[in-house]
Amino acid sequence: MTATDPTYLGRVSAVSGSTITVRLAESLSSGLAMIDGHTYRVGQVGSFVRIPLGYQDLYGVVAEIGAAAAPEPVAVAEMDGQDTGRWMRVELAGEATGEYFERGLSQHPNVDDAVHLVTQKDLRRIYGGEEEDQVEIGTLSSAENIIVRLSLDALVTRHSAIVGSTGSGKSTTVASILRSVVSTSESVAASGARILLLDVHGEYSTALGDLAKTFSATPSPDEEPLFVPYWALEAGELLDFIAGELSDNHLMAFTDKIQELKENRLGAGALPGLDPQSLTVDSPVPFSLKKLWYDLIDFETATFTGPQRDQPALEAAGDPATLTAPRYTPHAMGAAGPFLNQAAKGIRRPLNLLRSRLLDRRYDFILHPGPWEPDLAGQTAQDLDTLLGGWLGHDRPITILDLSGVPSSVLVRLIGSILRVVYEALYWSREKTEGGVLRPLLVVMEEAHRYVSPDSGNVAADIVKRIAKEGRKYGVGAMLVSQRPSEIDETILSQCGTLIALRLSNPADRGRVKGALPDNLSGLMDLLPVLRTGETIISGEAARLPVRCRVSLPPADRLPRSSDPEVSAAWRTRRVAEGYDRMVASWRAQRTTAVVRDIAITRTPINEDEQ
Repeated sequence: MTATDPTYLGRVSAVSGSTITVRLAESLSSGLAMIDGHTYRVGQVGSFVRIPLGYQDLYGVVAEIGAAAAPEPVAVAEMDGQDTGRWMRVELAGEATGEYFERGLSQHPNVDDAVHLVTQKDLRRIYGGEEEDQVEIGTLSSAENIIVRLSLDALVTRHSAIVGSTGSGKSTTVASILRSVVSTSESVAASGARILLLDVHGEYSTALGDLAKTFSATPSPDEEPLFVPYWALEAGELLDFIAGELSDNHLMAFTDKIQELKENRLGAGALPGLDPQSLTVDSPVPFSLKKLWYDLIDFETATFTGPQRDQPALEAAGDPATLTAPRYTPHAMGAAGPFLNQAAKGIRRPLNLLRSRLLDRRYDFILHPGPWEPDLAGQTAQDLDTLLGGWLGHDRPITILDLSGVPSSVLVRLIGSILRVVYEALYWSREKTEGGVLRPLLVVMEEAHRYVSPDSGNVAADIVKRIAKEGRKYGVGAMLVSQRPSEIDETILSQCGTLIALRLSNPADRGRVKGALPDNLSGLMDLLPVLRTGETIISGEAARLPVRCRVSLPPADRLPRSSDPEVSAAWRTRRVAEGYDRMVASWRAQRTTAVVRDIAITRTPINEDEQ
């Protein structure tokens, strides 16, 4: 090749493993090249190069560019011009034979092999055409006319992570990618996509409202209430929440009573698929927490009279429905009695915490779960099938679980509970059409660093680890979204086959991202602090080559509610009438839409014929 070829960049001067050094040609006097009517940026970090080798073409990514401190004397001029001392380092990533591109290398280039700029035609070989498993997410930063596509299969099954500092465009990137995934079908109604989004800050109901069904702990008029039945959780995690840390003896007292209540429920009526002989304390069988509290507190506070000390000294029976404890005659000293129950377990303190939890309205979504709340006999109006059908089986491809109204003290536990319910259901139904194998599920986890840090040791971290390690086989994919990748457990991050990195300034975060990358792209990762808002570096299973990409923006009316306040405009505006009583009302109600006075407005339809 000669310098007359507009794609010609230079020649290979050194080869070391997958890294090659390219001596740039003198003809590259400009940073732009016009090829077939398209403009390309030449010699940019993150751009692609092509090295022809017979019937094969090697492809690599530019990781570093430099020049010699002082030009060395050159005895013989090259055919394409004098050596300028300029060079670039390229990381080889894959090769193509004909129209087939494959990651990895079967051969290496030799010194003096020609190196060329990658054009739109070459990129089509790499990324392929518009196959069914490809989703468009944006354009190349180095060539805005090139569409960047990701493999949907790899993005979901091999897991992914979207990381970036606050304000780097993380939420917008998530919303854009999810819109691209759903738009692979002809229409929303025809889409078979199944996405569960855990929205910690309430950002996405506006951005994805036309594609999603939203469940919220503090629902708006167009949202569904979020309920997570406590009896679907494992007994250990439930008791840790409602009764605090328990000793072995105290734990046994609670679990024995739970087992008894579940057995009583099965005795009143069989549940499909559950053999009474296989019932455990962790089986998702309804039971009443009020009944649990009442029976245990009754046993703890009972006093007895009579010669055999076996006659209960009951004064008032109490009521489990209203959490009213039974009242017994206080015990007395001496032989007359009444006498204490010598078999009491000493669990009054955790029982008082249980009663306090049941009376706390903030936890109604889990302890009083609407139609899934059992009566005293353990009967419920609805079973778990309607709960899972509401989350995963509705007519929209995305389900948003808005957790912004959940108390922070229970948020992590709630996220772990939701993930466990969903994963266990999909795991055990993997051979059914509703299971994850025949209809996969993508779980998007916002603010993942809050519950999957290395030292968290909570139920959420445990189930996320399980999804990361095993979810691929059962059709459950994870997409972690975080502004602090250094606080995400390394085991979980290493299982994310695709990494979408936005602007990151913190050295610890950049170091964790570099360590998690499947490609040797340290030079490319050094660009993280200077990426533009909404610009990403994508590497891994879903991208055939590591790519620097500008993510497409969603429509203006479908942006997440995460933009910065416009301080200058707001402070220039004259203040309007303010009512701080409304502020206090929202604070007390723990709901942004709360009002001080309800204004009843009667709305009647207008009959156009009468006009």
